[in-house]
Amino acid sequence: MRIPALCCSLFLGLCGLSHAAPDQGKLLATGGVSQVEGAGGGGLTPWALITGYGTRDSYGGNLHATRVQTQDYALNTYGAAVGIADRFEISLARQEFYGSVAPLDKLRLQQDIVGLKWRFAGDAVYAQDSAMPQLALGLQYKRNGSVGGLGALGVVNVKQLGAKDDSGVDVYLSATKLLLQHSLLLNGTLRATRANQMGLLGFGGDKNDDYRLKLEGSAAWLINRHWVAGVEYRMKPANLSLDKEKDYYDLFLAWFPNKHFSATLAWVNLGDITILNPKRQRGWYLSLQGGF
Repeated sequence: MRIPALCCSLFLGLCGLSHAAPDQGKLLATGGVSQVEGAGGGGLTPWALITGYGTRDSYGGNLHATRVQTQDYALNTYGAAVGIADRFEISLARQEFYGSVAPLDKLRLQQDIVGLKWRFAGDAVYAQDSAMPQLALGLQYKRNGSVGGLGALGVVNVKQLGAKDDSGVDVYLSATKLLLQHSLLLNGTLRATRANQMGLLGFGGDKNDDYRLKLEGSAAWLINRHWVAGVEYRMKPANLSLDKEKDYYDLFLAWFPNKHFSATLAWVNLGDITILNPKRQRGWYLSLQGGF
């Protein structure tokens, strides 16, 4: 738990919580799971909820590991996140992407992501008598490592694949409403992005190099205190001629046995990934999260 502890130290003084211990006072599952870019929310899209189980007088955090496997590719994500005073969130994540089928069977991509989130209005849990959702503003700074496995083609950087930059920032606004009476959670996210395949193929391209606003949505049914099922959808910008990027979507089932552990299993559709292998990529998603 060294990374969450380090993140905590950056914010506890600002929030006046340096003397506090984690109180785990939030309801089970209301911190969400770890999204593939590290933020608290669903698997594909961030929510306005703050990760962890700390209330406004405390803090919480987690470590997570995620595997996405389609017929031709695999994505590993691992990292940590901390929520402070149920108001701020900081997350760190690394993504590692692998090809498994020729001509991209040697492909290796890597990306580091630093995320920040600020809940600035609303309360998804306790404002049940209000129609106003919880609102949060977030950003994700992303930076690629070198491209591996394409050295024979002279490609060692995503800019050689048509991307304009190998780093970039996504900015998003999320609105989350929990309808306890109906056991239903609804979330909508508006993201300003230039990222190709979440940034794994760089930022901007020959078809477009401007920020575009893309919608993301989630609906989750709270089956009982420990099980949540739902669906997510995420629009993509399609900036590269090399990559016929399509929208993502998934169907998921999450298990919360207690406030220290969760597991999420999903069926995912990630659309086409690169024109060199133009097949619709479908597969499974498994994410494990442990924290406080």
